[in-house]
Amino acid sequence: MLDWSARPWFRLGNTDITLLRVVGLIVILCFFWWFASLLERSLRQMVRAGKMVKLSEPAIFALTRIVRYLVWILGSIVGLAYLGFDLASLAIVGDAMSVGIGFGLQNIFSNLVSGILILIEKTLKVGDFVDLQSGVVGKVTEIGLRYTRVTTNDNVDVIVPNSEFINGRVTNWTLDDNLRRIHVPFGVAYGSSKDAVRDAVAAAARRVSGTIDQPGRVLEVWLVNFGESSLDFELVVWVGQELALSPGRTHARYLWEIETALGIAGIEIPFPQRDLHVRSGRLTVDLAGASQPSSPGQESAAR
Repeated sequence: MLDWSARPWFRLGNTDITLLRVVGLIVILCFFWWFASLLERSLRQMVRAGKMVKLSEPAIFALTRIVRYLVWILGSIVGLAYLGFDLASLAIVGDAMSVGIGFGLQNIFSNLVSGILILIEKTLKVGDFVDLQSGVVGKVTEIGLRYTRVTTNDNVDVIVPNSEFINGRVTNWTLDDNLRRIHVPFGVAYGSSKDAVRDAVAAAARRVSGTIDQPGRVLEVWLVNFGESSLDFELVVWVGQELALSPGRTHARYLWEIETALGIAGIEIPFPQRDLHVRSGRLTVDLAGASQPSSPGQESAAR
């Protein structure tokens, strides 16, 4: 078995490729893969314990992940050198990779570079709540070298290529501040007291846990439009992180409280109204709402 495993398969440069060398290459790659994971966890624990520099949690993630990728690259170089690959010919390999990137690997290469930029720039970090141009809305739970995992509020994991964060529009709701201002539109019937609407809706909004109402971030009720059948208002309110990370549920909670408060205050929420103009002919309207015509003449008129 030893003779068979040491028998050359082919020659790479000045090195004979045998089964033992292939097994050795696999061992080297597995070792560096394991060592990279161990080093990443150890560095993360040391930084969190304060034994090294003081960093935030997203910065710790970015630093340890970059170290992990560097160890992977080092292990690949050591494995190729053990296999007999001439490292001086990397320039030739680089030319070949350039041709490959030009023909079909440009997307993969773009995602790899974008992942490195995201980790270095720290404009996007784990825990951020983002709204992408493609319509994906959710919390960043993982930043990889090729993709970023975004988990929606429905607990659906969306794998987003890193290039989308570099080339497209990204709305980061929690980049520097966890507080966010939201607008909740609603309408009331014409003739309603504006002051009564403002007081009722403001009191309703304050009953929602997580509402911010303090100097500099004041809760307000705006009259924004004269609609076709209603006075259009907006509740403009600052919310904390818990409400900011679930915009759909937050919007529904405020609407629930607004409808309850307006009903208690006797303020009507109108239905759409339309005017009907008859240009010709005759139309008979029975305002009494009688179920049966009182005479044959009335029956024919109703028809």
